[in-house]
Amino acid sequence: MFDIDNIRAEFPILSRTVYGRPLVYLDSGATAQKPRRVIDCIDRLHRDQNANIHRGVHLLSEEMTERYEEARALVADFVGASAPEEIVFTAGATAALNTVAYAWGDRFVSAGDNIVVSEMEHHSNLVPWQMLCERRGAELRMLPFDDEGALRLDLLPGLIDSRTRAVAVTQASNTLGTRPDLRPVVETAHAAGAIVVVDGCQGVVHGGADVQRLGCDFYAFSGHKLYGPTGIGVLWGRRELLEAMPPFLGGGDMVERVSFGRTTYAPVPLKFEAGTANFVGAVGLAEAVRFLRGLDAAEVEAHERALLLRATERLRAIDGVRIYGTTADKCAIVSFNVEGVHPYDLGMVLDKLGIAVRTGQHCAEPVMAHYGVAGMCRASFALYNTPAEADALADGVARAVRMFR
Repeated sequence: MFDIDNIRAEFPILSRTVYGRPLVYLDSGATAQKPRRVIDCIDRLHRDQNANIHRGVHLLSEEMTERYEEARALVADFVGASAPEEIVFTAGATAALNTVAYAWGDRFVSAGDNIVVSEMEHHSNLVPWQMLCERRGAELRMLPFDDEGALRLDLLPGLIDSRTRAVAVTQASNTLGTRPDLRPVVETAHAAGAIVVVDGCQGVVHGGADVQRLGCDFYAFSGHKLYGPTGIGVLWGRRELLEAMPPFLGGGDMVERVSFGRTTYAPVPLKFEAGTANFVGAVGLAEAVRFLRGLDAAEVEAHERALLLRATERLRAIDGVRIYGTTADKCAIVSFNVEGVHPYDLGMVLDKLGIAVRTGQHCAEPVMAHYGVAGMCRASFALYNTPAEADALADGVARAVRMFR
């Protein structure tokens, strides 16, 4: 059985208080808390094994290089990659998506082409494509969603054509919780000769990822949302696409031979990992993956689903609350507003009750524009949250409503 008490004991920060109240942390969609084993792993690396990778012949460098490449292999297996060489370590999902938009986009997108991006994307999977279209003279097309938060997949045939080069879509919306069916997206895009780029930041956490099953061509996620360190991200790409792309950044470790006459580049994935890699972050991320693999994924999913349903039911019972994103298979994210109450004001009241939620536009301004709101409150649940915390959220919102009315 899923033992929430044992799970919570793994996360030291959950025992602290805020304004004299127990912390209720409901902002894991922005960054998840770290289990003790990840924290201890990073501490040990700095204390006992810190050395730069790949270029040293001394023992510490060789040890850290081995751990870095072991982390790559573990992450490759975790997401279903065909080989470790398909995993590129980056500074985060934003850096990973920008790498595709620049390195792949500048080579394969021309004037008159088009890129299709869903309306529910995080800015990191929208703005790089806008910038690409501006550089190359291409057209940006939007795949909209309906008021329930479901992608309008019926519009795909009218948006994707022979000049479509890429379709960018989320595996799970960071604002609405929507987990769209990506099969028709992939099938329609591939039939037109386009690639599919998936933002997996929330999806890899809530439900996991198998890039072979998804059928996409690039997949990006951040370590800090997956209970790992900040400053580390992952770009998975089909090897033939990575090999066809030029490097995005130049510098040390991404080269084979350098002269003033000509420089040749290292093979994938190293040609996309210029400079000193975040080797501590990569090893810390691998430790987070080991932590997750020690849990039953189905039990985690069921636990998070129960939290989502409980919070949703309690919030809906409060007069004036509107929840955004109501698809049946959404992940454990609840975005909402209270009629007549600014989301920032609501968030500050909840904070004084020890409840941490996210307020604002959630780096998804087109989603706000869709609903005609300036911002939303967002509660994002994780495997360490409890039913009592879902109740605390609803009780806090109800208290805030009484205050403001």
